[in-house]
Amino acid sequence: MQPVRLKAQLDDEHVRLRLFLIVSVALFVGLGGFIHNIQVHLEGKYAESERRQSIRRVRLPASRGRVLDRNGTVLAHDRPSYCIAIYIEELRRPRSSETFDAVEQVIDSIGDTLGIKRAITRSNIERHFKARRPIPLLAWKNIDDDVLARWAEHPAPWTGVDIVVESIRDNPLGSLSSHVIGYVGKTNDLSAPFDYFLPDVAGRQGIEAAFNDHLTGTNGWRILRVDVSGYTHNVEGEKVPIPGQDVVMTLDARIQAMAEAKLEGQRGACVVIDPQNGDVLAMATAPTFDLRTFRQASVYKSLREDKIGRPLVNRAIAGAYPPGSTFKPVVALAALINNVLTPDTQFLCTGTYRVGNRPIKCWLETGHGEIDMRKAIEQSCNSYFCELGMDCGYKRIYHVAEALGFGQKTNIDIAGESAGLLPDDAWKRRKTGAGWLGGDTANAAIGQGFLLATPIQMAVFAATVANGGYVYRPRLVARHRRGELINDMGWDSATIDIIQAGMKDVVQTHRGTAWRARIDGVTLAGKTGSAEYGPGNSKKYAWMLLYGPVESPRYAVSLIVEDGVSGGTTAAPLVRDLMEDIFDLDGTRKRPPPVEAQS
Repeated sequence: MQPVRLKAQLDDEHVRLRLFLIVSVALFVGLGGFIHNIQVHLEGKYAESERRQSIRRVRLPASRGRVLDRNGTVLAHDRPSYCIAIYIEELRRPRSSETFDAVEQVIDSIGDTLGIKRAITRSNIERHFKARRPIPLLAWKNIDDDVLARWAEHPAPWTGVDIVVESIRDNPLGSLSSHVIGYVGKTNDLSAPFDYFLPDVAGRQGIEAAFNDHLTGTNGWRILRVDVSGYTHNVEGEKVPIPGQDVVMTLDARIQAMAEAKLEGQRGACVVIDPQNGDVLAMATAPTFDLRTFRQASVYKSLREDKIGRPLVNRAIAGAYPPGSTFKPVVALAALINNVLTPDTQFLCTGTYRVGNRPIKCWLETGHGEIDMRKAIEQSCNSYFCELGMDCGYKRIYHVAEALGFGQKTNIDIAGESAGLLPDDAWKRRKTGAGWLGGDTANAAIGQGFLLATPIQMAVFAATVANGGYVYRPRLVARHRRGELINDMGWDSATIDIIQAGMKDVVQTHRGTAWRARIDGVTLAGKTGSAEYGPGNSKKYAWMLLYGPVESPRYAVSLIVEDGVSGGTTAAPLVRDLMEDIFDLDGTRKRPPPVEAQS
């Protein structure tokens, strides 16, 4: 029995051994097939997955081009900002919390040594660790020269710390032409396959926005290989960013500074244009703001809450005001072009013009008596222009004003421009339900009523009178030398001569309404205006248009002061001071040398 039982046991062991061998072979073959499948058939898929997990792409922003004035003065540029960077991978510990502790210890040590306050919190460190671990943590940004000097004097034994440089947008002249230059804001272009985006900016307003594509360079990139923990292991490749192109403006920073100085303490705007091509030499708005500080939360809040000063509004292009008597030459042109009268035709001014039962007073209460067109322009006689407007008819005035650019945007290079308002019968019916009346025509003839114009439109009009009838698009960036001609008014010499003569008398004669704008040695022409507004017409917009020298005009000026006394009293002296500075600058006005005191 024992041999039989022993044989049976051996047979069972042989079966189990065979089964084990079969299973082992099957598992080995299966494992081999699985490995083969991974290494051969799925190699591309897993290689790409491994590459995605170990490679990080970082976008490197390009520096923006500069904004320059016509003489090369820098108005906006990228400047280096020195930052203290922490490389977390060099401070890592077995546990994340220990890494955070190590980073905080280093930051506190740097702050104590350099005498600077801590700028980031532990939560900032944790967020950076989770989201942006492969790139340095900027513990302090835009550190000043004193801190850099202390850094140099105390060679730091800190591990994982260095000075890095990033570009920030800067306006070296502060508030100068801030409304025109505009500003930039942070942006992230998520269209490209980057894992991390170093700070980048785009234009938000003004020239910075209008020419953003020109100013923006081509971003570069850096490829980092990271380890399994997400720390930087190596730099695999890099493409250096290409800087943006410069924008050269038509502005003259010197004239811009002069215009802004004249408006200091006022609410208003001033535009200076070259009448021969539309170049804007100055575009000032008051009050203004400092581009270097206005993005600070407290400063920006204060600027936004100033409902009276409205310092963020570019009044030169967005302020729409009744033009007052500065519109009267438009009425005169409409009458002459349509042969309504001759320049010698006279109207009687008794001091009051009546439209029905409504009186419209002239500024001279006793009246100007019999007065012709040239004298009426010089004296800014309301009675004359009310009568002239009624004889001419509003449609004729409307068409001439429209051809000059009123009621439409000038299409200057920057956004935010108002079209003003050139009303007509259809507009009034939509707004009020009533048709156009004779009183509306009389109001429009003296620049009041519904009519609204911007300082830039009035500057274009002054330039058109100065150059004899050519309407140029005002420009802040010159694309070609000659300027863009929008309209040729086709005025004959007799028509424009009488308008120019009347506007010259406004400044050059002792009784002209802008005699306070007269300058010795330079002949100027202009027109004042006082437009009433506010409760009971208790306030006035004080206007002044001017161009000169009359013999060969190089400058056309539009200036408005809100809440002034009158154009002649408030605006004219400011324009005189501005033109004295400009003519001193370009050498037109030769001042005698100072007399030396005798001993």
